[in-house]
Amino acid sequence: MAHRKAHEVDNFIRRPDPQFRALLIYGPDRGLVSERATALSKQVNVDLTDDFNVIKLDTADIKDDPARLLDEVNAIGLFGGDRLVWLRGAGNEKPVVDAVKSVSEDPPQDTILIIEAGDLKKGSALRKAAETGKSAMALPCYGDDNRNIHALIDEELQAAGLKITSDARRMLAENLGGDRLASRGELRKLALYCHGAGQVTEDDVLSITGDASALSVDEAVDSVLKGDLAGLDHALTRIIASKIQIFLVLQACLRQFQLIDLMRGQVETGKKSVSQAVSEQGRRIHFRRKPALEIAVRHWNGRAVRDVLSHLHGAILEARRQPAIGDSISRQALLAVALRSARFAKR
Repeated sequence: MAHRKAHEVDNFIRRPDPQFRALLIYGPDRGLVSERATALSKQVNVDLTDDFNVIKLDTADIKDDPARLLDEVNAIGLFGGDRLVWLRGAGNEKPVVDAVKSVSEDPPQDTILIIEAGDLKKGSALRKAAETGKSAMALPCYGDDNRNIHALIDEELQAAGLKITSDARRMLAENLGGDRLASRGELRKLALYCHGAGQVTEDDVLSITGDASALSVDEAVDSVLKGDLAGLDHALTRIIASKIQIFLVLQACLRQFQLIDLMRGQVETGKKSVSQAVSEQGRRIHFRRKPALEIAVRHWNGRAVRDVLSHLHGAILEARRQPAIGDSISRQALLAVALRSARFAKR
């Protein structure tokens, strides 16, 4: 089958096999898909500045003229030379699937077809056509894992002549991922901000690359854990102003109490102390947030945590059933849990 595993894609792009004339690049990370398609286009024997031999299309062009993609693939260059047909935003449109099958069955000698697509399920028509075709190749692009994120940090900061402290690196890595182009944009913005400083610090990361939505949600959840009603109100106000759904805070709060439930189980059975449980189970939580988590683990007991989990599950279900008042349902649920946290803290 003509496809590469996610970790093999970069090697293929650096040395593409010329026998493959239809190249499908797909996945949930649209930025990475675009970046790899651009890198691949530079490896084919086509002058990218030649508008006669480089044809760029999107799905709207195919929708208006279903035969155009295959026509472009089979066309002969006006002045000779190799041609590149580059389609963006593809899904499982029949003209696209037909073009991949046609190229695979009867590969053109002078034309390369590059297709950028979103996340395609296994067995979907376009992905299947590329994976099973003799002259087609499917290249998956999934979100950056921790190793790739750190490699990206090193690549961009070294190019800018910058070093980075360990705490700043950890915070920066937490704020990146999900979209390769967005991550590069954040890193280049950070490098510009730190130009001439020689080193990136934690304060620099907070000032420039903080994910506003993630930071606001974390602030709200931590306020719930500490029973800080004023802090929760401030965080929710910022979230609303940023057009972020409060429902996301409700979900994050649920995940946090699920973790607390696990920790309380270890504490109440005598297997771990509170600090040990937080240290071991909270490895992925930023160190600045751990004090709020430790306070919650100390103050809440297992039964109370399970009551809150039931309450949060109910609120999530109700918010989904009534999306028109979902923000109000979420806010009330969060305030109720914060009040309980405040009462526990006073004991």
